[in-house]
Amino acid sequence: MNKHEIDVAPPCTLFLFGANGDLVKRLLMPALYNLSRDGLLDKQLRIVGVDHNAATDAEFAERLQAFMRERDKGAGEGADKCLDDKLWARLAKRIGYLTGDFLEDATYQDIAQRIEKSRNGNAIFYLATSPRFFSGVVQKLGAAGLLDESNGFRRVVVEKPFGHDLASAEALNACLLKVMSEKQIFRIDHYLGKETVQNILVSRFSNGLFEAFWNNHYIDHVQITAAETVGVETRGAFYDTTGALRDMVPNHLFQLLAMVAMEPPAAFGADAVRTEKAKVIGAIRPWSKAMALKNSVRGQYVEGKQGRKKLPGYRQEPRVDPESNTETYVALKVMIDNWRWVGVPFYLRTGKRMSVRDTEIAICFKPAPYAQFRDADLERPKPNYLKIQIQPNEGMWFDLQAKRPGPALVMENVELGFAYKDFFKMQPSTGYETLIYDCLTGDQTLFQRADNIENGWRAVQPFLDAWKDAAEVQPYPAGEDGPAAADELLARDRRVWHSIG
Repeated sequence: MNKHEIDVAPPCTLFLFGANGDLVKRLLMPALYNLSRDGLLDKQLRIVGVDHNAATDAEFAERLQAFMRERDKGAGEGADKCLDDKLWARLAKRIGYLTGDFLEDATYQDIAQRIEKSRNGNAIFYLATSPRFFSGVVQKLGAAGLLDESNGFRRVVVEKPFGHDLASAEALNACLLKVMSEKQIFRIDHYLGKETVQNILVSRFSNGLFEAFWNNHYIDHVQITAAETVGVETRGAFYDTTGALRDMVPNHLFQLLAMVAMEPPAAFGADAVRTEKAKVIGAIRPWSKAMALKNSVRGQYVEGKQGRKKLPGYRQEPRVDPESNTETYVALKVMIDNWRWVGVPFYLRTGKRMSVRDTEIAICFKPAPYAQFRDADLERPKPNYLKIQIQPNEGMWFDLQAKRPGPALVMENVELGFAYKDFFKMQPSTGYETLIYDCLTGDQTLFQRADNIENGWRAVQPFLDAWKDAAEVQPYPAGEDGPAAADELLARDRRVWHSIG
């Protein structure tokens, strides 16, 4: 973001429910600091942490500052440092804390008093809590009249996971919509705050050459990968009841799929963009149980190595059931039944404890219809890929075949493209800056609508249903790229995974 091109967000009071959790200290407060650094926060903005642990305003601000200092120490020499003491001192004056139980009426009376003292009626309620509190907090906000917009805007930000299956997602949507309108709800997916994800839309719809071949006539298949090198870390209890499918597919991976596959919107407003995304997710073919089993792979990491470092298996991680069948890896094949994409498979994979950290979209094009090199001793040319890398090295690359210099006709794979860091000055960011700014300004373009959420769960539900009767998971060594069955999933279609990293 450029402060010379973007208006300062309007004043409001931002309440952070679950203020002592990791999300607030690791991502939300650093993002707010960065927005303040860029001059995008109004001087009347107030940030109020809400949690049951007792603390004063000063103690809460000091804890946040201490965490950011520790993060700077761990960033390594030469790395961008986040914390400027003068900038932090100005932001700390706006930070407050409210001790209260999320389900007690008194907490919401205190919130109302804070809003009244702010001199403007604008308020955002950010639910950085366990999902079990989402419904209760929203009901209490509604009962206390805190979602009434007669004296300023009132918005609620809901983190993932938004439900754990189709029925629970529908129930949560119904609960929210009882006490507020859709325009007040910001269902957040931090993947959509990444610059490269937003650039998918710009690249597709502002460059005429892409639209000509962005269809089933030229594209053979699409691969979407979200690979992590970390295990479950401190999230063992949460992850063991969730798994890779629920944690990543109906939100992160389907949002990337929607960006790639959506039709051009009539305008780049929130409703038009979200409508086209919902159409794509709604067009995912619903598999039968038998087809869902055939077109999916569940994996779980076992003991392995990363370099010389020994890594534990998932069942040896803290707060994980030693007999758990929860998947830490999933690979899926999905089909989109519409005019543009009929016949083009989309392969999705995500996993923990893989060889490298890499989130990317690889678009594989159909081979040239005729090879002119009939007298040359050549292997079949490799397919061309357009690779969009979301993290860690944000950018876009197109690979093609070229002749290696020399008398022999030898082909080499070469890449054309750009990395963001080579063309733009990138300030340190968490990926939440754009999303928080959009919440403050009321722009819902990058947030999920109720129908999009429910369509995602509707597409995932056949896999959840099929796995109830087939609970075993395929083992893969930690530090490697998933079970062999994932390779077989593509091999059946005479395809292979694009190498990651």
